[in-house]
Amino acid sequence: MPSTPDSSPLLFTSFSLDESLLLAVKKIGFEHPTPVQEQAIPPSLAYKDLLVSAKTGSGKTVAFLLPMLQRLLGSRSTLFGTRALILAPTRELARQTYDQCLQFIEFTELKVGLITGGEDFKQHQSLLRRNFEIIIATPGRLLELMNQESGDFTHLEVLVLDEADRMLDMGFSDDVLAIVSHCNAARQTLLFSATLTHFGVIKIADKILTNRKVIALNTLQDEHLQIEQQIILADDNDHKQKLLAWVLLNDEYEKAIIFTNSRLQADALQGPLRGKKLRVGVLHGEMEQKDRNRTMILFREGVINIIVATDLAARGLDVKGINLVVNFDVPRNGIDYIHRIGRTGRVDELGTTITLVKHTEWNLMSSIERFLKQNFIRRTIKELAAKYQGPKKLKASGKAVGSKGKPEPKKAEVVKVKVRHRDKKNVGKRRVPTTAPITKQPEDQIVTDS
Repeated sequence: MPSTPDSSPLLFTSFSLDESLLLAVKKIGFEHPTPVQEQAIPPSLAYKDLLVSAKTGSGKTVAFLLPMLQRLLGSRSTLFGTRALILAPTRELARQTYDQCLQFIEFTELKVGLITGGEDFKQHQSLLRRNFEIIIATPGRLLELMNQESGDFTHLEVLVLDEADRMLDMGFSDDVLAIVSHCNAARQTLLFSATLTHFGVIKIADKILTNRKVIALNTLQDEHLQIEQQIILADDNDHKQKLLAWVLLNDEYEKAIIFTNSRLQADALQGPLRGKKLRVGVLHGEMEQKDRNRTMILFREGVINIIVATDLAARGLDVKGINLVVNFDVPRNGIDYIHRIGRTGRVDELGTTITLVKHTEWNLMSSIERFLKQNFIRRTIKELAAKYQGPKKLKASGKAVGSKGKPEPKKAEVVKVKVRHRDKKNVGKRRVPTTAPITKQPEDQIVTDS
């Protein structure tokens, strides 16, 4: 029941939700649903399978949690086994979903369990035996447990795939399908993604969704109008490090994330930035889970306000106050770029992204601009202006400009002589003498410009 231009904004109380859920919604401070919640909750409450596309930070988690919890509260079950399963691509996203679920079930008797890699395997086996109604898990660890015959999903009522495009990009397609094969075929399935143009998302949706309803609130090339996207040219990585330190010391921001393409680069940046008295932490996949959890707690509480991260944190990292994202390394492709900048400018907030680009990354950055059909803002820091100013350009005359600014010498024209078939046939034969030399006609010559 979406709102209309002539009606007042929709309220959460307008949905057919249990009183205990409405109490939780009120305590959290939610009043009006976001567009994705407004469009996804009603059909989900009607037990329809959904394929939903909405940008990061649009409120997708609430869009599937509330109707899922309503179904569990509306029909009690005495059967053994998990009733609702949520799959997430990363440990961080799984934990955030778990924390939000705890908030919504505060006034109910429902119980939720969290299963992710990096934790004790036997504890997870014990958790599944406790028959919690809701399990939130990463695919890899859950499949390990299922292969050990832990967990019962034969009576599953709701399956949710959150950030499905990221899950498939991380190589979990086979794991997801294996998990689905162990689930109740009569379940409701909700698939949420940042984009519907991802081929893998459509492919897996065709396999696991029946009579689906598609809700698309954005496309992959969403313009992110609330995010100012900048480019700063750099000469090399040492120059990038100086530019990064200048930005972090002089630009205004509450919290910032610095993205690198490798954990080695992430670790290498931490020391020099701390040497500038900046409050910096590091987050990447090679860290112990307890260290990752500690870093996230410090970041959320503001003890540190800068995180240097690999793409591990590009999805699923939902922390309030992130209004600056810096790509120390240019992302490998446009999709990774979208996932990174999605950490800021969430739910109508403003954000800034800065990408540091050296000469070997220019073509990659240009391809990302073409992919998004956008031109990013070129920014120069006067104190640290780069010698590199982009690729060679053409003069107004159209002549190529060399490295020293001088026109490159014009190459000599190549004259190709057309050889006709009848000339080939007469090779070696005696020619009839003539009184005047034979002159080639203009059409016997083709002049080409190399």
